[in-house]
Amino acid sequence: MSDLDKASPELQQLVADVDTGGRTAGGAPGMVIFIGAVGWALFQLWYASPLPFMLGFGVLNDTEARAIHLGTALFLAFLAFPATRRSPRDRIPLQDWALALAAAFAGAYLMLFYRELATRPGQPTAMDVATACAGLVLLLEATRRAVGLPMAILGIVFLGYVFLGPWLPDVIAHKGASLERMASHMWLTTEGVYGVALGVSVAFIYIFVLFGALLDRAGGGNYMMQVSFALLGHLRGGPAKVAVVSSALNGLISGSSVSNVVTGGIFTIPLMKKAGYGGVKAGAIETASSINGQIMPPVMGAAAFLMVEYVGIPYVDIIRHALLPAVISYIALFYIVHLEAVKLGIRPMAMAQARTARQKFTGRALGISGTIAVMGAVYWIAIGARALLGAAAPWVLIGLLAGLYVWLLRVAARSPDLPEDIDVNNPVLPQAWPTVRAGLYYLIPIGVLIWCLAVDELSPALSAFWATVTMIVLMLTQRPLLAFFRGRGMPLQAWKDSANEVVQGLNDGSRNMIGIGIATATAGIIVGGITLTGLGFRMTDFVELVSQGNVILMLLFTAFVCLVLGLGVPTTANYVLMASLMAPVIVELGAQSGLVIPLIAVHLFVFYYGIMADVTPPAGLATFAAAAISGEDPIRTGVQGSLYAMRTVVLPFVFVFNPALLMIDVRGWWEIALVALTATLASLTFAAATMGWFRTRCRWWEVLLLLVATFLLFRPDWVVDQYAAPYSEAPASRIFESAEALGEKERLVLQIHGTNIEGDEVRKTVAVQLDEAGPGRERLQKAGLTVTSLGEQVRIANVRFGSQARKSGFEPGWEVAAVMVPSDRPSAYWIYLPATLLVLLLWWGQGRRARAEPLGAKGVA
Repeated sequence: MSDLDKASPELQQLVADVDTGGRTAGGAPGMVIFIGAVGWALFQLWYASPLPFMLGFGVLNDTEARAIHLGTALFLAFLAFPATRRSPRDRIPLQDWALALAAAFAGAYLMLFYRELATRPGQPTAMDVATACAGLVLLLEATRRAVGLPMAILGIVFLGYVFLGPWLPDVIAHKGASLERMASHMWLTTEGVYGVALGVSVAFIYIFVLFGALLDRAGGGNYMMQVSFALLGHLRGGPAKVAVVSSALNGLISGSSVSNVVTGGIFTIPLMKKAGYGGVKAGAIETASSINGQIMPPVMGAAAFLMVEYVGIPYVDIIRHALLPAVISYIALFYIVHLEAVKLGIRPMAMAQARTARQKFTGRALGISGTIAVMGAVYWIAIGARALLGAAAPWVLIGLLAGLYVWLLRVAARSPDLPEDIDVNNPVLPQAWPTVRAGLYYLIPIGVLIWCLAVDELSPALSAFWATVTMIVLMLTQRPLLAFFRGRGMPLQAWKDSANEVVQGLNDGSRNMIGIGIATATAGIIVGGITLTGLGFRMTDFVELVSQGNVILMLLFTAFVCLVLGLGVPTTANYVLMASLMAPVIVELGAQSGLVIPLIAVHLFVFYYGIMADVTPPAGLATFAAAAISGEDPIRTGVQGSLYAMRTVVLPFVFVFNPALLMIDVRGWWEIALVALTATLASLTFAAATMGWFRTRCRWWEVLLLLVATFLLFRPDWVVDQYAAPYSEAPASRIFESAEALGEKERLVLQIHGTNIEGDEVRKTVAVQLDEAGPGRERLQKAGLTVTSLGEQVRIANVRFGSQARKSGFEPGWEVAAVMVPSDRPSAYWIYLPATLLVLLLWWGQGRRARAEPLGAKGVA
């Protein structure tokens, strides 16, 4: 059973209206929706698998797959999402059947007439134009139903911009386009609706969403909740800490903040209210916890998969860059809820089993060391098997994995089944180890996913496919095997129930994908409008005019636009729009200002602020879901949640100027550990400053000093930059020498100059990341740069299309003015010492004051 099934009918309806479609038709119509959803899931599994290539059957190119994907999404959207609030929920009107069939035909048009369209590119017939126009209208109506009216309006605005270009102000004017050209660009090519966003949806997003739906249906979400409660329920403010940790764990498999709020919040919000947090703070904590699930690797939100295409780096690198900010954001939120508990004088609700300090230490040490030992053993056994057995290794490893699964199920069988809920009125703390071992086998599919991504370096789609196959095998066998190990044999009913759970999970995955598929298609209208009109080139001048070339103002403007768009546009569409319009502009204007901003930092900046719209009032959907559970005012809940989210809001500004937070230009494990520890400490001091509480209530000057310490820990380079520049100029002729000397994943920084598209002479600072070691010229070519050298003059001969170099601002034909080499200056890490000393002094001073305050006016942090 899915965790969502435990919620009240009203909350289930809220999630359905947002994520899966609010119509619950029965009989034959309901069966059509069900068969369509399951069929979509089976198609996506086939497309993600290696079977078509192994069997030589059913091989589809990208365009055909996108057409099937969109046609199915449109068909299900008109059947599953009612037209209005007054439309029937228990049956499907005839007009919706007609719209669904027409939309399915228009969506699949590229596949149905693929050969004919390929013979007349750029010369659409009347049938082509009519189908394209009808398809765009139907797509916008499906968007209004499944995603929301603001998203549909945004699509209409960009379509209008295509035609109204000649009559617009000069800064955004263009020559316009004919109806034929617009229809062809938007619907008959891969430049518009069938573009990158829809391609990522069909290739990556669906299979990951399906994996998460199956894991939740199997009981993985409930397992993570119960483990969090068993480990943290006895702490001060335990329910709030359970909400934070369980949301982080659910974020591993779910990209929907609304469903994350509901599935966990139905237990944690009432428990937090009972503990003493109050309804507003309880709802705000759950909201702040749940929206951050979208930034938690390895799954993250749907927009994260789009970064693979927009940034041009492997998904495993996206995970590597995003991991540290996500983790420290959750650590800071955990600390915030602890400070709230201290301020409110909250005591533990449930008592843990009495143990001595030695027993606690021994238990924790054994747990941590045992986990590390098991992970190390699994890794080295797998590596050793591949080295020794060669081609036979996969079969041996599958056998070992099956043996591990059976053994973990046998261990789980010795413990009672996990409860499907938490008694809100009389919470009883379960024992930690029996709770943990009762579902350890749920970690196997997650382990397969991470292994395929990080170790075998398979594509995200193929990694998720093997993880999903593992998940299906687990779902089919867990009930019968548990019954067998408990001495009840393998009853036929257990097999039937397991098969039914798999089918229901396939249905869940497809229903969750309808809105995402529609949103990515509509995002294609936005991207198509940008590429057809050249709006992207004009945005540089517009943003430079607004920000006056100041990078901070530029980032503030971008953050503001993200938040405003997020009031009515989902995260995925928000990201597509801002990544297409603003990300290249920020990188370009930063380069012209002499500031090298990594492209991934800008994209994560946009991603973070798009997510924040789910919590910020007045229209944060996750906030409304939490308020519906707590029974409090959603605006007050949103304001409080925004306060808690400030720790996440500040992070994007930090990693834009300090890329070390994204594991960029960090050398060696000791440096990674140092950056991680100090960044975590900075996020804790910032949380204390925003809460006005450290060990006791902060005075104004203590808040100021905490903010100073936060700044120094987050930006140690700023202090050193005031005395010495980070780079010094070397002759351009040293480019190959410098490229060869850099370590793996380090950046080569260059100053280049040339004439831009508008005829202006421009000088800018750009950088490109170099991968494995080798000769400098070869490393540059692998990064997408072909460089010619004639004496002291070095020129960029070519920049490969779609490469990291192209996306980072390198221009073919431009001259390299200088190679920027790190200057010989003191390490910025020395600033960590006085910053940490300042934090320790504040901690010591507040401790003395807390001990001197009267009882009842203080808390012990």
